[in-house]
Amino acid sequence: MAPVKLDSEDGTVSCKNGKAKDCAAPVRKGLESIAPLVTSVEETPEPISTEVHGTIPSWIKGNLLRNGPGKFEFGNTQYNHWFDGMAMLHRFKIVDGKVTYMSRFLRSDAFKKNSESDRIVMSEFGTLAMPDPCKNIFQRFLSRFVMIEPTDNASVNFVKYKGDYYVSTETNFMHRVNPENLETLEKVDWSKFIAVNGATAHPHFDPDGTTYNMGNSYGGKGALYNIIRVPPEKTDAKDTLQGAKILCSIVPSDKIRPSYYHSFAMSENYVVFIEQPIKMDLLKIITCKLRGKALSEGIFWDPTQQTVFHLVNKRTGEVSSVKYHTKAISVFHQINAFEEDGFLMLDMCCSDDGQAINNYLIQNLRKSGDALDEVYNTLSRAYPRRFVLPLNVTHETPMDQNLNTRPNSKATSVKISKDQVFCEHENLHGDDLHDYGGLEFPHINYGKYNTKTYRYFYGCGFRHLVGDSLLKMDLKDKSLKVWYQEGFYPSEPVFVPSPDAVEEDDGVILSVVLTPSQDKATFLLVLDAKTFKELARANVPVNMAYGFHGTFDSSA
Repeated sequence: MAPVKLDSEDGTVSCKNGKAKDCAAPVRKGLESIAPLVTSVEETPEPISTEVHGTIPSWIKGNLLRNGPGKFEFGNTQYNHWFDGMAMLHRFKIVDGKVTYMSRFLRSDAFKKNSESDRIVMSEFGTLAMPDPCKNIFQRFLSRFVMIEPTDNASVNFVKYKGDYYVSTETNFMHRVNPENLETLEKVDWSKFIAVNGATAHPHFDPDGTTYNMGNSYGGKGALYNIIRVPPEKTDAKDTLQGAKILCSIVPSDKIRPSYYHSFAMSENYVVFIEQPIKMDLLKIITCKLRGKALSEGIFWDPTQQTVFHLVNKRTGEVSSVKYHTKAISVFHQINAFEEDGFLMLDMCCSDDGQAINNYLIQNLRKSGDALDEVYNTLSRAYPRRFVLPLNVTHETPMDQNLNTRPNSKATSVKISKDQVFCEHENLHGDDLHDYGGLEFPHINYGKYNTKTYRYFYGCGFRHLVGDSLLKMDLKDKSLKVWYQEGFYPSEPVFVPSPDAVEEDDGVILSVVLTPSQDKATFLLVLDAKTFKELARANVPVNMAYGFHGTFDSSA
């Protein structure tokens, strides 16, 4: 791979390229060990000051809230998967150009029970809790016949319902938290309000605060995918999810092997569910404790299956009879979706392989040398792609011809049967993105441009198992800008618009940057979103584990 050429000492790169090819990313060798980024850390329960270099714009006022794993063992028992670590909540408070930092472990039942026993007693996604060694052999044997209790270790994201902040994972449990002091306030169970067994950690929001989400339900006839709608306001001060409703249910193509999904897409009028060939073997999952296997053992990639896009009318709950198919792809995060001229544009970070979820074992993340290179080079990269879905397909729509009439669009949509359209994507990037390992953790100017025509999105480049650069993509000419400094690993970029913003990219990008080679060398990075030049960094004298998702709370 050609070396990265920096435009300046601050690590900014500007690139421009033409049409992208679907080609393999360059093979990487000599990757740096990132084991310290998946190592247990201490919480910082009282706010501490940071040392700011550069100038943070005075208009930025609020809290950057981040979530992710922070503890990977209890006593002599260790977690197996990156998703298993105990949730640690982070708050970067920005006021008058200054930053304070604090963090706390989520006081979930999982955290409290594990702490009290000084061992893992609650199973997680990739870790099966072993029977209590103090029980006799017969009791330990019988315990294998008890269903695994869903975890409340909400380590994936900060989400908002009815004005309150929650931390969420993908089970039926969330925790309401105080964004000012990160105190754990209340455990909330989705299944007490609607008939679902879980919900994603990536809801979508309408401008009025109405929230949409998705969750599965499991019954005697198999699984259902459910679209959830939560009203924007409380009717009582103690409200949590009261008033939540199932907008509609979608029957899986295989009821005993439904698809796994991490998120979904939403346009102005539609919820778009992506039924992908990452499958959940329900029989294996419900018997995993009996078989002595973790829940993750029941998830598998089936490349023989196509990916199907299901459209649901947000107002009526009607599921479109037209199904949009494409080849087998895996998707964790959507970028945006919008409607224009009778088409729905669906922009997502897509991979041609769906085995990554089972490769993010802690033992893999802690490898070094050739073993680490091998893990990375066997993973498929995610790239931003657009699918163009024609909305007005009827029995009179002609077959076997491209229905995508959008100018300058290379995506195709062909009606192949009465209610089936086969779609092929177009790339939202140039060839240069291959040199940065693709893009994940996408972010846009959500408040102004979600569900609308837009020009820019941001994300992490992945020339390692975690993000190692920050990227700004321009859809107008598929050019990109890059922030990169060797040996530093930035988190998901969060866009914060300036109060007097006129253009889409008027604002800043916030990202938490870690380095495994230096002790307590973490910093909060502030980039000008337009130029992608560094404005400031706030040095935080603590160690952190590499996390998942977060948000900026401007109401603080």
